[in-house]
Amino acid sequence: MKIAGVEISHPEKLIFPKKKITKLDMAEYYEAVAEKMLPHLKDRPLTLHRFPDGVDSNGFYQKNAGDYFPDFIKRIKIKTEDGTNEQVICNTKKSLIYLANQGTVSFHTWLCKKDKLHKPDKVVFDLDPPKNSFEKVKDAAQKIGDFLLKKGKESQVMTSGKNGLHVWYTMRRTKTFDELREEVKTWAEEMEKEHPDLLTTAVRKNKRKGKIFIDYLRNAYGQTSVCPYSLRPNTEAGVALPLDWNDLPKLKSASQFDLNKIQKKYK
Repeated sequence: MKIAGVEISHPEKLIFPKKKITKLDMAEYYEAVAEKMLPHLKDRPLTLHRFPDGVDSNGFYQKNAGDYFPDFIKRIKIKTEDGTNEQVICNTKKSLIYLANQGTVSFHTWLCKKDKLHKPDKVVFDLDPPKNSFEKVKDAAQKIGDFLLKKGKESQVMTSGKNGLHVWYTMRRTKTFDELREEVKTWAEEMEKEHPDLLTTAVRKNKRKGKIFIDYLRNAYGQTSVCPYSLRPNTEAGVALPLDWNDLPKLKSASQFDLNKIQKKYK
């Protein structure tokens, strides 16, 4: 069977065994959300989180574009400490489906675009909650959104599809990652001071004392963040879904929206 011109190999293979979701189901999901997802992928280097044998098996992260990838898969050469690395760019539905057919469950994007790799256009705060504290992480997200609004930034909120929430905002590409680092760190520390019983910037888990960790460290060159509408490799087949801020109080979990619910919405 072909989707977007791509032959789906082994369509019956179970990718999410608990929910009996096959590779064909996953490819059809990405076809359904492509129009919403592609603007978030456009012109950004990618890291692919692949599970060719399903999420119950060992997956792997792939940064390099495969030598066998067809010519319609766009690539970008990136300078590294060891030389160069050729990474994938996914700008079309056909590319998205091809990568899904390779067992890519999750798509992780750089926070910048290919023409200005050192100048981000997106800042992300990843909120990592302790166990059984989802109401607390919702409160943290709202307070961070309010804080950013006071700083003149209209932010957005997204489920991670796994355990936590992401709060992010877009920006003009006027600063390098190095120039942005201190501002983002200072803001995270200000958030912590305003809400010391709720938020922490402590990197070590044993220092967090049940508080919500504000992960601002991913705002750096070469770091990635999960792409909106991407699936996540958990048993629930959770989706990283952007939300309206008004919907946050009703949210029950970070994996509340799964493949089946979102596919029905956009089918």
